[in-house]
Amino acid sequence: MNTSEFIQFLLERFRIEQNRRDRSGVYGFTQRLMAYNSNKIEGSTLTEEQTASLFDTGILPKSDDYYRAKDVEEMNGHFLMFNKMLDTLDAPLSQELIKQFHYELKSGVFEDRANGYAIGDYKKRPNMVGIYHTVLPSKVQEEMDKLFSWYQDQEITLEVLAEFHVRYESIHPFQDGNGRTGRIILFRECLCHGIAPLIIEDAHRPEYLEALKEYREHQTVTKLVTLFKKEQEYYWDQCQYFLAE
Repeated sequence: MNTSEFIQFLLERFRIEQNRRDRSGVYGFTQRLMAYNSNKIEGSTLTEEQTASLFDTGILPKSDDYYRAKDVEEMNGHFLMFNKMLDTLDAPLSQELIKQFHYELKSGVFEDRANGYAIGDYKKRPNMVGIYHTVLPSKVQEEMDKLFSWYQDQEITLEVLAEFHVRYESIHPFQDGNGRTGRIILFRECLCHGIAPLIIEDAHRPEYLEALKEYREHQTVTKLVTLFKKEQEYYWDQCQYFLAE
């Protein structure tokens, strides 16, 4: 099976299984895999088992540990964001669509609403990523316009997606949820442009952060493209189970 056939298989099964609420196939697997890893990268305390239970049944397994409400709310939000991504694959990528992704991810998060964060809209307060300044709220629209203007002129390749991703993360357009919206965009654009999709594993978080740092300091995406290729192979290999007879 080549990449084009693999993507066609994914798109067909995603739509069928989503519509049937079938959580036992590649749709459910991808939902759980991406939600767990993307949230874990951002500090979620939920385990893979807890993530699977939440997606499959809406219930968290009994545990002696406390659950952090925000982790549960963001996990559910990620499931909704993934569905929104699938439901809008026929639409071109746009800033409005990205805001819809953010709304799905964050609209049910009490802590963010209590803190006055903009939900489904660009940030209203400056925010740093570690020691790095991100774009000021007053400049976000301008920088996002520049990013999209550049992207729309490109022939989409893995290297172009890597550059889009690091530039998006450097802008950091939202108050919170930039990494997760950025990674759902990445998965979506791979599907839309015939590129083998990828899910960044939390196990590779140090490599991922180092690759983002490489762009901020040297404006190159070499490390990120290398990581992307590794993650493409991982997701491909994991999906082979659903292709077997």
